[in-house]
Amino acid sequence: MTTEHPITPPPELVKQLCDKAILHAVDGAKRGEVDVWLIQEAFRAGADQELDACCEWVKSRQTYWAHDELRAFRRPTPLSAVARAEALVECHEDGWCPSPAQWHVIRDGLAEGRRALEALPK
Repeated sequence: MTTEHPITPPPELVKQLCDKAILHAVDGAKRGEVDVWLIQEAFRAGADQELDACCEWVKSRQTYWAHDELRAFRRPTPLSAVARAEALVECHEDGWCPSPAQWHVIRDGLAEGRRALEALPK
C-alpha cells in the first residue's frame, strides 16, 4: 500500500482494525464474517476520513457554517426507537391499524421509553 494517496489510513487505525478483527475471530466468528466486518469497518473509516477532508476544505473557503451542515447531512444521527414510533403513529389518522412490521417499531419504541423511565433517579 502506498502512503502517497491522501486517503491512506493511518497506521494506528490499521492496527486497531486488525486487533478488533482478531478479537472477532477469537469470539468465534467465522472467517467470512471477520472478513466482511473488517471490510465494512475499513469502508466506514475511509468514508469518515473523506468527510473530514471535505469539511476542512469547506472551512478553508471561509464558509464556517457549511461544514457543520455537510457533516450533519452526510452522517445524520439515527432516530431513537421512541422517535421512530412517534413518527409512525403521528403520520396516520384515527382508526389506523398498524402492519406487523409497524407494530415492531412501536413495540421497540415503547421498550426503549420504558428503559429510559426506569433509569431515571427515584
